[in-house]
Amino acid sequence: MIKKKKLIIIPAYNEQGGIERTVRDILTNAPDFDYVIINDCSTDNTLKVCEKNRFHVINLPVNLGIGGSVQTGYVYAWRNGYDIAVQFDGDGQHNAKYLNAMADKLIKDGLDMVIGSRYIEKEGFQSSGIRRIGIRYFTALIRWLTGKKITDPTSGMRMAGRDVIELYAKNYPKDYPEPESVTVILKKGKKVDELPVIMNAREEGVSSISPRKSVYYMIKVSLAVLLAAVRG
Repeated sequence: MIKKKKLIIIPAYNEQGGIERTVRDILTNAPDFDYVIINDCSTDNTLKVCEKNRFHVINLPVNLGIGGSVQTGYVYAWRNGYDIAVQFDGDGQHNAKYLNAMADKLIKDGLDMVIGSRYIEKEGFQSSGIRRIGIRYFTALIRWLTGKKITDPTSGMRMAGRDVIELYAKNYPKDYPEPESVTVILKKGKKVDELPVIMNAREEGVSSISPRKSVYYMIKVSLAVLLAAVRG
């Protein structure tokens, strides 16, 4: 079997407290993956930590937000001939020990994407009660629009094959992108499945979705998912 070329995309904005631990986890538990950190104009010492440790980093000249950061990673993966690319948070919430199992499932099952889900076996950090309600809502909305049940549609731990890498390199949602981006590829007939994973609670920093932004988030993402389904 030809060895697949695999890349971990780590979007990072003000992750000075978690980025070193994240990379050490990758080097220990997924050493056959390459990685690249996309530093999205962090205002803390994220870039200094990366440079001090000689981590592989792309330093963006302007702040692009989470969607632009992740798309930068997919552009890098596409241009450099990677067969597989996986998004991976820089704050320590994701565990690299699951990456090989995700890659095995992607290849053996002939999938286009594998999503690491907290809600299959319901172990580890499960997010807040309010957010779980929102996640169940998006699960129902995506299933209604595409016929596919995704138990963790907001998961940022998702692995893509070459076809999806190309799609995302050309076009990727800019704002709260996870539910919209999975709807896009499902409507294009891509094969998506999930793998149970355990995630950790955030130890450093704060989430980009504050309680005040929750209503905006629900409305914005709902409209984006609906438009993605209509466009197909």
